[in-house]
Amino acid sequence: MALQPSRRGLAPNRRAPWRERLFTIIFESDTPAGKAFDVTLILAIGISVGVVMLDSVRSVRQQWGPWLRLGEAVFTVLFTVEYVVRLLCVHDPRRYATSFFGMVDLVAFLPGWIGFFLPGTSYMIIVRVLRILRVFRVLKLGAYLSEANILLASLRASRKKIEVFLFTVTMLVIIFGSLMYLIEGEENGFTSIPRGVYWAIVTLTTVGYGDIAPATALGQVLASIIMICGYGIIAVPTGIVSAEMVRSAGGPRKERACTGCEARFHDPDAVHCKYCGKKLEAP
Repeated sequence: MALQPSRRGLAPNRRAPWRERLFTIIFESDTPAGKAFDVTLILAIGISVGVVMLDSVRSVRQQWGPWLRLGEAVFTVLFTVEYVVRLLCVHDPRRYATSFFGMVDLVAFLPGWIGFFLPGTSYMIIVRVLRILRVFRVLKLGAYLSEANILLASLRASRKKIEVFLFTVTMLVIIFGSLMYLIEGEENGFTSIPRGVYWAIVTLTTVGYGDIAPATALGQVLASIIMICGYGIIAVPTGIVSAEMVRSAGGPRKERACTGCEARFHDPDAVHCKYCGKKLEAP
């Protein structure tokens, strides 16, 4: 049934007042109700992830297993209701359901229901995987961190530069790995070029597992050069992303949520969503 225009002259296809209210509470955090909802959901996510982690400890599971399962059932129902309410209050439920955070919200409760309906011993491996998947509820926290939007925008703006940087690093480790294979040889653990490339990656990133080490003087000289280069190379992507973060954080952001894709923190003078193009509602 089509919605009738309200007395304020709203368009016929505008959402009902209760949907507008739910949307403001769930997807925006400028209001006291929105902030309370965000804080409550963050606490629920943290506690539910803690329950899953405790459930993986055998001694805790043996003593508190029934209570952990009860808590998991409560959180499964809670996140299911939250997901349904989100679908009800958005303009395009299908767009939200197929978005990144929509899929995260689905994974937050779906494994719980599948595990509930497949409790047989023949499905123990599947249930174990589903228990681990529930840890991904922590991804839901990303939607409530305003700084995450700045970081995401910075990474997007830096993508081309980082791609060129990674391509350059890939060429370097291939060259260094091949040289180490020629210099050290199989007798010193460098049994192939891929093995040498693996060593070059570990050395260039300053990880240094120590499972392979050059034994010849020339190999040690080359390893020293790679280590020194590693310190400079690590700083490059940090500088690229930092510069973009300064640009992204240069202007204030308002927590206006797009009714199409639910993206938040748009520019104060934005008229349309920069992610999906839908027209933003007035603040």
